[in-house]
Amino acid sequence: MLAILTFFFYASYSIGSGVYLKAYCRKKTSEKVVTLTFDDGPDSIQTPKVLDILKARNISATFFCIGHKLTGNEDIIKRIEAEGHTIGNHSYSHSGVFPLYSSAKIKQDLQHCQQLLYSITGKETKWFRPPFGVTNPPIAKAVKELGYHTIGWNIRSLDTQGMAHQKVLGRIRKRLCPGSIILLHDRMPDSDILLLKVLDLLDEEGYRIVGLNEII
Repeated sequence: MLAILTFFFYASYSIGSGVYLKAYCRKKTSEKVVTLTFDDGPDSIQTPKVLDILKARNISATFFCIGHKLTGNEDIIKRIEAEGHTIGNHSYSHSGVFPLYSSAKIKQDLQHCQQLLYSITGKETKWFRPPFGVTNPPIAKAVKELGYHTIGWNIRSLDTQGMAHQKVLGRIRKRLCPGSIILLHDRMPDSDILLLKVLDLLDEEGYRIVGLNEII
């Protein structure tokens, strides 16, 4: 029984398990390239700071946006689009009970976010990242019906856990490998400061940062 429960927990909470829904978590390559992804924005204060740094360094990243945060932050979304970054759907609600929704409710939630993004950018997005990285049969059904490509990660920075930056950087360094997809959060109060340190770390390790399309 314990083994069965452990399997179902792994299947749902490990984005790379692929049991219910295949997620692209890393490029298989020997080339020292990585891509940066940011979840849970846009944030009216921090996201522009992150964008300033990316623009100064000429770096493309991916922003998985929460639908209910879009209203009032339309200019930030337009800037993300204009500066060549990729935008993905991170659900409208990002509710703590999102994984418990029916497939119909999940589909409706994702479509709501999609419609808002389209109203701002005039473009459809095909990229999806599940809230909390959780997958299950209802989520898989909704995502397949909508034709999204699910993007995971192989480096979860845990930058939302209140760890000192050095611990976050140590965690990234330990897991860093060619083709990595790194998960960060632009909503965090010091996301810009951490980003600068991550960029320095990647430079030090000889990695080149590329956009999501190139990593895929």
